[in-house]
Amino acid sequence: MKSFGKIVPGLVAGLFLPFLPTFGGDLQLAKVFSGHGVLQCGVPVPVWGTAKPGRKVSVEFAGQMQETPTDCEGFWGLELAPLKVQSTGSQMTISSGEQILQVEDLLVGEVWYASGQSNMQMDLASCAKKLAAIQGIVESAQALPIRTLRVGNPDAEAPLGDLPVGTAWQTDTPENRRKQSAAAYFFARELHLHLQVPVGIIEGSWGGKPIEGFIPAREFPKNPLLKPILEFSDAGEIEKVKHLEGGVIIRNTAGMPGRIFNARVAPVAPYAIRGFLWYQGESNAGNGEDPRNYRHKTRALVEGWRNTWNQPGLPMYYVQLPAFQDSSHGWVRLREEQRLSLDIPNTGMAVTIDLRDPDIHPANKLDVGKRLARWALAKTYGQDIPFSGPLFRSAQMEGNQIRVRFDHAEGGLMIARKDGMDAPVETPCDSPAHFEINDGSGNWHPAQAKVDGNTIIVTNPSVPNPVAVRYACEGNPEDANLYNRQGLPASPFCSDLSLLPWGDAD
Repeated sequence: MKSFGKIVPGLVAGLFLPFLPTFGGDLQLAKVFSGHGVLQCGVPVPVWGTAKPGRKVSVEFAGQMQETPTDCEGFWGLELAPLKVQSTGSQMTISSGEQILQVEDLLVGEVWYASGQSNMQMDLASCAKKLAAIQGIVESAQALPIRTLRVGNPDAEAPLGDLPVGTAWQTDTPENRRKQSAAAYFFARELHLHLQVPVGIIEGSWGGKPIEGFIPAREFPKNPLLKPILEFSDAGEIEKVKHLEGGVIIRNTAGMPGRIFNARVAPVAPYAIRGFLWYQGESNAGNGEDPRNYRHKTRALVEGWRNTWNQPGLPMYYVQLPAFQDSSHGWVRLREEQRLSLDIPNTGMAVTIDLRDPDIHPANKLDVGKRLARWALAKTYGQDIPFSGPLFRSAQMEGNQIRVRFDHAEGGLMIARKDGMDAPVETPCDSPAHFEINDGSGNWHPAQAKVDGNTIIVTNPSVPNPVAVRYACEGNPEDANLYNRQGLPASPFCSDLSLLPWGDAD
């Protein structure tokens, strides 16, 4: 397996001494290290906790023994040297003087942190009620080396130093599986099937919450577009946040800047992970909300989390909002913000516009997990597999028509139909649907479109001088049917965002 970077020496004490409470009692280990967990392979592994000030603490695992003293406040932190993949559970022993702690059944493999709102939190049991194929997976007696840790703290005013008592990793059993994030579980399942290593998922999603709560508060002042959100929130004037450009409705304290980060991200770091998964946006695109600046919020989220781990290269793979018939243009515009967020280095986007489901929570999280995993397998693990559907590159005016070019269409484009959880099936007699062109006066017109190799030619006889083109820019474009030859769907797009409504802001 290839190498994927290194944790900076000394990061444990440097990053987390301010977050941990002063302690002067018995030996303790951060609660993210519970039995049945998964440790990240191939990188230094931080281990930390508290004990009596001035004592030495040793950690033994996988043939290693590392030792460190506690500081004057009782904090200790050290790093294990990079570990090899280990599919059989082993014991970690932590000792200080006569005090000994033992953590049982630890595996070594790939670990990812997953978060977002309700579509990430949606569990396998909920999906299984709608889809028999998922019900079969949930009930399977076959246990995979997938371990999950759910972080469910309420929001907090300041970064928490540890997880609650009772927080524990879960093994893969039918009963435990039912309660897991479906999208994250299917991502882990796909990784395991391809890499044949244990996979750990730490999951801290929270339904119905805007992105602001997940972003570290320290990131808001760095961007003048985001700074007023923090200022109004700190001043208790949260109603004013709604009226900002890029405004959002803060319904409770969890939606305030940094409050979810403090409770569900800070206590986990710097636990060694490979990267992040993200599935959110619904609560930034509802009625009365303005999805503008979501790409800047996404950048603040990504950079804030990377800074928290002191690893600027950690990947973030996220899910574009699915089809849903919202009553404004909010979802349409937020999908564009998500597409434009791909300019953040080391990110990837799983497109889900073709997973047709009238519910705001589509049950087919199997395809969601698989599409997220494709990004990770290709970009993080170096496997030679297709990982993205067509992404808009450019629109060139050619007389009375527009030629659209795409990235990730090198093998050609196809028109296809995806039914349920089946693979897309090419429908060569159909034309590309949901293409529109703009006449220069702000009016959009349905357009005829045809595939020309790896491009699309779009025209409308009544629009002799088109100025822009868009695709699948509806809340629920039921027959969006453009794919690449690898069977991955094209992302919705608009070639000129000034001609795309901003939801209720327009």
